[in-house]
Amino acid sequence: MRPLRSRSCRRWFMITMLPAQRISGLSRRTERLSRGYCIFRPRILIDVSNIDMTTTVLGFKISMPIMIAPTAMQKMAHPDGEYATARAASAAGTIMTLSSWATSSVEEVASTGPGIRFFQLYVYKDRNVVAQLVRRAEKAGFKAIALTVDTPRLGRREDDIKNRFTLPPFLTLKNFEGLNLGKMDKANDSGLASYVAGQIDRSLSWKDVKWLQTITCMPIFVKGVLTAEDARLAVQAGAAGIIVSNHGARQLDYVPATITALEEVVKAAQGRVPVFLDGGVRRGTDVFKALALGASGVFIGRPVLFSLAAEGEAGVRKVLQMLRDEFELTMALSGCTSLKEITRNHIVTPADMHRAVSRL
Repeated sequence: MRPLRSRSCRRWFMITMLPAQRISGLSRRTERLSRGYCIFRPRILIDVSNIDMTTTVLGFKISMPIMIAPTAMQKMAHPDGEYATARAASAAGTIMTLSSWATSSVEEVASTGPGIRFFQLYVYKDRNVVAQLVRRAEKAGFKAIALTVDTPRLGRREDDIKNRFTLPPFLTLKNFEGLNLGKMDKANDSGLASYVAGQIDRSLSWKDVKWLQTITCMPIFVKGVLTAEDARLAVQAGAAGIIVSNHGARQLDYVPATITALEEVVKAAQGRVPVFLDGGVRRGTDVFKALALGASGVFIGRPVLFSLAAEGEAGVRKVLQMLRDEFELTMALSGCTSLKEITRNHIVTPADMHRAVSRL
């Protein structure tokens, strides 16, 4: 039997975190990659006895274009939390992104051993807090900042309100523990929503992307882009990369699924910066779709949380291996032996079919 603290974490996760994945129910339409959105066009009679899935991100070589997205408060899912995720990512030879709202600090995650790690950043009203946190991440060996830009306010998460979501008393937001910002007070609705309203800067704008560049040498990815207009602005602001994300479809109803927004953003970026997809990836076939539409790689969130809750570090290792195996098989059956061979010609989207019908 698991120790009491382990069972308490799991209970909190099941009661509050899993239901909180929904807003008003509409998010179910956009949280996953649309199953029928892409149809594959596999090529045949190609030697696929050797498949190379390696790639580079910011010059760092990783084993596959599948990385770990930032997900907050992982010790609610398992007592080892971010420690387990960091070790699993390192073992798989890929990148982990640590959330600002982690239940393990940047220093603690760095202490788990070698690995390529990014740090996800929310911008607080107190910019001294932001500057201190960025400096700590850089000192701890983190390689990039993933700046979340789609949360000036927290979306209406009705299950959070119903459950009066807050951190359990034995956990804190570790990165803010010494700043008197690590605890989340109980509220009549959502403790998280109250925390965000009190701490996160609603005035965040493109000039702040440039400000961040003055306080760190780490490259900055802009996370939460869904339109061509914002992709162009991100490039102009000096972003090192763009992450297409709808925040797990928990911020705003009726936003597009990430896969439907991806190609628009890729075209707007015009190859000047890499574009990544974060959200909706559940199978190796989803990874192939994203790369065929121009993504340089994908980040996974929920699969990591769910596997962490089920089996800790072993679970995260297993889900990474499953996705790797599925992606490798998809490449082989599509006639691709390296990532550069995955092209737009390997898939058909509804827009392609509409254009074909229009020409008739």
